[in-house]
Amino acid sequence: MKKLLSFTLALALALPAFANEGMWLPLLLGRNYEDMKAHGLQLTPEQIYDVNNGSLKDAIVSFGGFCTGEIISNEGLILTNHHCGYGQIQSHSSTEHDYLTDGFWAYEKSQELANEGLFVRFLVRMEDVTNRVLNELNDDMSEEERAKAISEIGKTISDEATDGTHYDANVRSFFHGNEFYLFVYETFNDIRLVGAPPSSVGKYGGDTDNWMWPRHTGDFSMFRVYADKDGKPAQYSEDNVPLTPKHFLPVNISGVQDGDYTMVMGYPGSTDRYLTSWGVKEQIDLYGPAVVRVRDLKLAVMKRYMEQDAATRIQYASKYARVSNYWKYYIGQTEQLQSNHVYDKKKAIEDKFAKWVSADAKRKAKYGEVLKMFAEAYAETNKTVRAGVYAREAGITGPEIALQGLRFGRTMQSYFNAAKAMEETEDEDTKAEMKTSMENIINSLKANADEFYKDYNAKLDQDLTANMLSLYYKDIPADQQPEMLKELGKKYKGDFGKYAAKLFDKSVLASKESLLEYLEDPKAKTLKKDMGIALGEGMYAAYQASNDNGDVDDKLEKAYRLFTAGLREMNSDKNYYPDANSTMRLTYGTVGSYDPRDAVHYNHYTTAEGIMEKKNNDDPEFVVPAHLEELIKAKDYGRYANEDGELPVCFIHNTDITGGNSGSPVINARGELIGTAFDGNWEAMSGDINFESEIQRTISVDVRYTLFIIEKYAGAKNLIAEMKIITEPVADSDAMTMEEDSSKEEPKKAAKM
Repeated sequence: MKKLLSFTLALALALPAFANEGMWLPLLLGRNYEDMKAHGLQLTPEQIYDVNNGSLKDAIVSFGGFCTGEIISNEGLILTNHHCGYGQIQSHSSTEHDYLTDGFWAYEKSQELANEGLFVRFLVRMEDVTNRVLNELNDDMSEEERAKAISEIGKTISDEATDGTHYDANVRSFFHGNEFYLFVYETFNDIRLVGAPPSSVGKYGGDTDNWMWPRHTGDFSMFRVYADKDGKPAQYSEDNVPLTPKHFLPVNISGVQDGDYTMVMGYPGSTDRYLTSWGVKEQIDLYGPAVVRVRDLKLAVMKRYMEQDAATRIQYASKYARVSNYWKYYIGQTEQLQSNHVYDKKKAIEDKFAKWVSADAKRKAKYGEVLKMFAEAYAETNKTVRAGVYAREAGITGPEIALQGLRFGRTMQSYFNAAKAMEETEDEDTKAEMKTSMENIINSLKANADEFYKDYNAKLDQDLTANMLSLYYKDIPADQQPEMLKELGKKYKGDFGKYAAKLFDKSVLASKESLLEYLEDPKAKTLKKDMGIALGEGMYAAYQASNDNGDVDDKLEKAYRLFTAGLREMNSDKNYYPDANSTMRLTYGTVGSYDPRDAVHYNHYTTAEGIMEKKNNDDPEFVVPAHLEELIKAKDYGRYANEDGELPVCFIHNTDITGGNSGSPVINARGELIGTAFDGNWEAMSGDINFESEIQRTISVDVRYTLFIIEKYAGAKNLIAEMKIITEPVADSDAMTMEEDSSKEEPKKAAKM
């Protein structure tokens, strides 16, 4: 599960009645510690988060900025989800080496594959800087002035925190601008692919099973962090060595039982728990359906070409997965927002808030206009929200050539600006500088062309362009369409297929060959006339306009900030947690079955028998590799079988996660890895907006299935040998210390077969 879109609301409503709700900042875990202990935790707060010594936080990484990973060996081995590593697996795949279909395993470090652009980020420390930021603000500021002041003081604080170091930092807003925290990170850029099962394991069940329970998906992949000889971040080099981490997670294969304590640590992307009833209605009626409609068509076009050609299937596998994931998410969210009566729940909170405000003159002076502001602002956004979705989904990120045109055109403009500066100066040093700049731009564009066109099918994109623009033109009222779209519709009489054919015949962006030919002798006149660049600029202008609602945006921002403050004041005895915003969080709860509807009960785990029950080798979503089938039929599970001789595959628990938590470790009461989170459940698809305490579940790969695939299916025993394997259940020993965990290796034992 990966959250591709982010909303701007940043707050949770209140301390939940159930311990499982809440995405808690590690710095503030002292507020929850007694409750965590009561539910089974055996670690101290310092063993979870410590700035001066190795702790759990030091084994958790932001993986590429969109997922989470965990360090599981003292040689920098990373475990994350298969779908998190999917883009890297795809980038190394070809029809000759189809790692998507066959999987990939490095049986020695020299076989590990480098990944340009991939990084992992470790949290060094976080700090509450609320008072320092608020001291720069006042109630007379407009929202624009407030945002500018926050940005300026945030940069000052970040610069101070990183001065003289190789770290990077940022100050993030919480509770919708009511609190602020500094985050300092260490970023590593040499990340190599180590192992991945075939997609028939890593994506077993495909779109059909996505967001569903029961699940039988081995959604994992493995990477490694490399550093220079001093353990510092460095660009890729053959001289780099595996990172020795401050902490890594031991792996416990004793199994999980119903009711076991679990924690998830990671980088959840965004939640909208503070969304008002007006926002919920807009989501149900307008936003979600618009996203689904555009992506329906996009997926249909991509799938048609992917089914016709193996090379195109590999080229577009990662792109298709990205589009598909949140296509189904919005289908489910719309359905469950209604089924779980989220509008009514939000309305009840607002009614209580209104009553509280009206009971005191000072409250009325401060908060009396808040609900009215929401009503007025949403009345305006409702008019244009669909147009905004189409500007993004069918416009700038619809046809691939549009975004490519925008980027290429603007980069070339820098080239021509440098050329003009070189002509106008007589200074030889400036001439040399501009010439070097021009050469660097051309070389950069050539390198980007290699990357872009490797995974590009012009015929597919031509078809996509015609379909996306036609849908945009038909569905959105003329007065909300970008000028370019209206002009094209008029010029081509609504026949966007005719427009797309001409575009791909004339634009230098239609192929790598034509682009490289242009770069040999670039002309500004050609650039200005190029239809692909014009499309990119036109669609980007529409996208920008859709995100600039001026006074309406300011009104919403202020209303949410005041509503947030008011709710916390109204419920002053509550321990609030902030909504997700891609910063490190911890959530805790228990393993547990659930009853999704009348007469239906879901057990807390699945087994390999379910893989065979779903098997259909005529359906690409449910293919079972022959070797895996052999192992399952022979029950050749080794030490990874449970006490009943079953091979557990996945399990569920009631921890609170969202997109960005994909790949997060599921940790037991002693700080040991027992699984990897990868999805949520269908019945609680409204959970990003309102946590459904009775039915919301995290779906995770059982680490026993992960290790079974690595060892028994792939034969990558070299990776198993790196890990510290624990076989004792939590109840059989006292709490471990971090020193015991990270500094000692388990004595080598023969694997039980």
